[in-house]
Amino acid sequence: MRRVGKLGFVLVLIVALRAIPAKVVAGEPDSAAAERGRLALTSTGYLKPAWSAEAYQNVGTLWGPDSPNPVREPDRFAEAFRRRYGLAPAPYPNDGLPMGLRRGNGPDGTRAGIAIDCMACHGGSIGGTSLVGLGNTQLDMTTLFHEMMKADGKRPPLSPFVINSSRGTVNAGMFSVVLLSLRNPDLSFRKFPLALGANIPELDVPAWWLLGKKSTMYYDGRTDARSVRTNMQFMLGEKTLAEFKELEPTFRDIQAYFNNLKPPRYPFPIDHDLAKAGETIFNKSCAKCHGTYGETPKYPNRIVELDEIGTDPARARGISTRFVAHYNSTWFGADFPVDEQMIGYQAPPLDGIWATAPYLHNGSVPTLAALLNSSDRPARFTRPPSTDFVHYDTSQVGWKFLVPTDPAIPPASSKVWFDSSRFGLGNSGHTFGDRLTDPERRQVVEYLKTL
Repeated sequence: MRRVGKLGFVLVLIVALRAIPAKVVAGEPDSAAAERGRLALTSTGYLKPAWSAEAYQNVGTLWGPDSPNPVREPDRFAEAFRRRYGLAPAPYPNDGLPMGLRRGNGPDGTRAGIAIDCMACHGGSIGGTSLVGLGNTQLDMTTLFHEMMKADGKRPPLSPFVINSSRGTVNAGMFSVVLLSLRNPDLSFRKFPLALGANIPELDVPAWWLLGKKSTMYYDGRTDARSVRTNMQFMLGEKTLAEFKELEPTFRDIQAYFNNLKPPRYPFPIDHDLAKAGETIFNKSCAKCHGTYGETPKYPNRIVELDEIGTDPARARGISTRFVAHYNSTWFGADFPVDEQMIGYQAPPLDGIWATAPYLHNGSVPTLAALLNSSDRPARFTRPPSTDFVHYDTSQVGWKFLVPTDPAIPPASSKVWFDSSRFGLGNSGHTFGDRLTDPERRQVVEYLKTL
């Protein structure tokens, strides 16, 4: 591990997965594999602890004199911790920690500490309900990492890329690039990183429950959705090739769990007459890309050219040919290599879309109403202080927001603000809804609540 010490920041920011190896039995129902995957994903951790247990106890001292005492007021402290860093309560046993963190031991089994796992990004909440697989639109990864490091008596390291400039975005793509740059094609460690030329921006976190419909995955649709290994690449900071191979059956179970996840139902009243009219408009104007729904749903798995979709191209263009070639030369790309051709962005299924605001691949549009009317999209807007329903807009479908009253105020001064002028965060494109009338857009929005 001395070889990767210079980039040790990656090891504590990795979205980690841990599971107990299990063999897949031929002919076994998918539900059994999915249940094994659920338990593997939620009951154990994988990477070594990023911080000591004391860091969790001490980090409140950085919040100011009024912060709750973790010993005398553990519940208040846990809530304050979640709110500050944008983490959700765990809907499974987790020793009092939020989703995304878990208690674990070091490699010698003796040093208890706090590790980070995949639910930091892929465990969210809405209306007070925590959901595994809902993208976390509150997460402030940078602040979490820096303050926990300080609380642990360590100097927060510099990152060579933007992790997140606002709450809810994250740059998992560049984590992968940096980690893979430290490996040779045989996955042995390198002394110096490869120059892979990728430049991926921070992005919105998609819902895991969409994976069951897709034949290709990620925003650019260049990776076969059957690939189990692609979900393992965030362990490249520590694991050997032999260890990856040993864990692959477990990750197959975890993938089965992903594919069996279902979205939550819209919890508020729906005008079914409006929704019925909206379904007709949707099937005529939107279904060719996003599919049809109901008793016999169909999803076309269409990847839309950049010129046609018009959304910010930085994510699609940021995956370099050198990175793809290097990935495909390793064990990770041996079964399902990444497509060498870049087309654009994959039009996703829209199941549970009401719960996944903000919209577009980079989270640059706060509501569905604004998504369908590009002239209403704010260039700068606030993320909500929580995902409680008091902040939810049932008319516009998405999160209530504020815009700066003084254009000179830089939203970058606070991660509460989202700024679409930043690299990769543009809010242009997907202007197909502009062709509709206001009543038609209202009908489509009402229909989308039913999905």
